[in-house]
Amino acid sequence: MKILLVEDDKTLRKTLAFNLEKEGYQVAETGDGAEALSLAREHTPDLIVLDVMLPTLDGLSICRILRNESDVPIVMLTARDGEVDRIIGLETGADDYIVKPFSLGEFLARVRAVLRRAPSKRSTLDRLQSGDLILDLIARRATCGTEELRLTHKEFDLLAALMRNKGAVLSRDLLLERVWGYEYSGQSKTVDVHVRWLREKIEEDPSNPRRIVTVRGVGYRFEE
Repeated sequence: MKILLVEDDKTLRKTLAFNLEKEGYQVAETGDGAEALSLAREHTPDLIVLDVMLPTLDGLSICRILRNESDVPIVMLTARDGEVDRIIGLETGADDYIVKPFSLGEFLARVRAVLRRAPSKRSTLDRLQSGDLILDLIARRATCGTEELRLTHKEFDLLAALMRNKGAVLSRDLLLERVWGYEYSGQSKTVDVHVRWLREKIEEDPSNPRRIVTVRGVGYRFEE
C-alpha cells in the first residue's frame, strides 16, 4: 500500500518513513503543504499521514480540500492536544488524530487500524494475476498455467497478500497480522514455513525462487 507522509520536522519524517517502509508500505514524503496536495492528487495514496502545522498550506486546509475530492483515509499529526483541536481535525474529515509526542508502536498501530477500516481499492478486485499465475478471490481458486493449485486456506491468503503488494517488501510481522490476525500467538517462523510450501507449488525451482523473494532480515517480496 502507498502512504503519503507529510511532516515538516525532517528527523521525525525520516524516522516514520523508515519504519513504515520496514512494515512493507511504499512511502512518498514531503514537508511542504502545497507539495503534499500535489502529491496526493498525482499518486492517489491509500493513506495520508498529515501534520497540522506546515509551510505554504496547513494540514487542516489540505484535509478540507481532499475531502471534497476523495475518500482517502487521513491521519492527522499535531502537537496541540486540546479537545477543540481534535474535534476540528476530525470534523474537517480526518479519520484519526495523533498527538505528539507519540510512540512508534502507537503510530504504526493507528495506521494499520485506519487502513483496516477503510474501503480498499485493492479489495474490490476479484482476481489477481502475475504471468500464468491467477488467483480468483471470489471462488478462492488458484491456477498456474493449466494446472489448478491445491492451496490451504492460509496459503491462499498469504499468496493473495503478497500479490496485492507486488514489488513491496512485507515483513513477517505484517504478514502474520494480515493473514493470521492479531489473535494469532505463533511465531514468525510460521510465515517462513508457509512461504516454503507456496514456493513448492508456484515456483519452477523452489530452491531458487523468482516469484516470492526473500529480503534478508525483513520479510518477503512478490516479483512480477
